[in-house]
Amino acid sequence: MTSTDHHEPILDPDLPIVDPHHHLWDRPAAMVAALAASKHDFTRVIELVPRYLFDELMADLDSGHNVRATVYMECGAFYRADGPAEFRCLGETEFVTGVAAMSRSGVYGDARTCAAMVGHADLSLGARVAEVLQAHITAAGGRFRGIRNSASHDADPDVLGPLHGRAPGFYLDKTFREGFAQLAPLGLSFDAWMLEPQLPDLIDLGRAFPDTQIILDHVGTPLGLASYTGRREERFGVWRDNIRALARLPNVAVKLGGLAMVFPKFDSFLSDPPAPSTQLAAEWKPYIETCIEAFGPERCMFESNFPVDLGSCSYATLWNAFKIIAAGYSADEKTALFSGAATRIYRLPTLDA
Repeated sequence: MTSTDHHEPILDPDLPIVDPHHHLWDRPAAMVAALAASKHDFTRVIELVPRYLFDELMADLDSGHNVRATVYMECGAFYRADGPAEFRCLGETEFVTGVAAMSRSGVYGDARTCAAMVGHADLSLGARVAEVLQAHITAAGGRFRGIRNSASHDADPDVLGPLHGRAPGFYLDKTFREGFAQLAPLGLSFDAWMLEPQLPDLIDLGRAFPDTQIILDHVGTPLGLASYTGRREERFGVWRDNIRALARLPNVAVKLGGLAMVFPKFDSFLSDPPAPSTQLAAEWKPYIETCIEAFGPERCMFESNFPVDLGSCSYATLWNAFKIIAAGYSADEKTALFSGAATRIYRLPTLDA
């Protein structure tokens, strides 16, 4: 499978899209080999696509959907090789700023890739992370919107595989929260990646910081692998109740996607042949519709999570699946879901600007 493999006609090709969550990376062969040694299915995606840079992204954007702009999401790419450890993450911001400049030139088409970005800074530095945040803002040339720190943890190390290692309760930690408190004064948002059983920690964080915009990634990452095998449906009610509690916090929004990753372990993951958009829509619909019902379309945004979600489908097929799920929504609701919420929350230029 490659990111451009698809054999479906593009649904509703004129619908404007802002993709609020994608990555760019170039993983050296030694890194890919080290990850593959874990024998975890997450690493199989890295093996499929060790390189995903501007050319690969543009090929996906040109696959038929009307993607007008994108938001880059941190993934540990292109960190500086030297200097103080807490500032090495600035390399990623410098790299993305260059990609954004290439796109803004217009040489490669009308889509504005990396029109905004979310970077990384270690909020467990506490209050002194403010200096790192300010450096990101300066380096990004007006494109820096926020920070993502993953809290993903499970007692079963086989759930996360090579990503295992974060201690539990990261978002509850006092020093982390001292760092988190630096975001709102700088006008920065926070993207949260965590696993479904950890959602109560984010609810607590959102209540403690009502003035900070929080975006939950990947509908909270339902689980269906390792010790959760066969338990995804059993845990749906727990997930739903936590999503509804989170939605009662007006400072929280949610990204609708990431369900093509290994963690929910739907039948479509790494299936051969790749699943059609109709199957993807059927698998993902209960989670996506629950989120839209709880948050409302104005606080929900479809995301590609590419190239990670390549494990289940091409870029074109993924957006077809989202359009199937959204078929019954009004024109205004579709605008919010596919571009409006992302444009507002990440403070992008309007699509007709």
